[in-house]
Amino acid sequence: MLKKNLLLLAIVVALAIFPIIFLQDAEFGGADGEAEEAITEIATDYEPWFNAIWEPPSGEIESLLFVLQAAIGAAIIGYFVGFMRGRANPSKND
Repeated sequence: MLKKNLLLLAIVVALAIFPIIFLQDAEFGGADGEAEEAITEIATDYEPWFNAIWEPPSGEIESLLFVLQAAIGAAIIGYFVGFMRGRANPSKND
């Protein structure tokens, strides 16, 4: 069990370090910008259905809000999975 956990930890660390080392000059953008570009290439007269209510003042704040949203979602899913697992095995919690 310990070897399996160490192997998984090593894989996670490698996945985190790989882009930092080998993709230093890469620019990472969101799918929204790519989709908008593709749509305007296909249909030049395309107009969006609506505009954003509020736009973050910088890309860093936008990234922060995205990460915060992902963390809250992961916490909710993790809580739900743990809760359901606890309900399924009540004798193991004693």
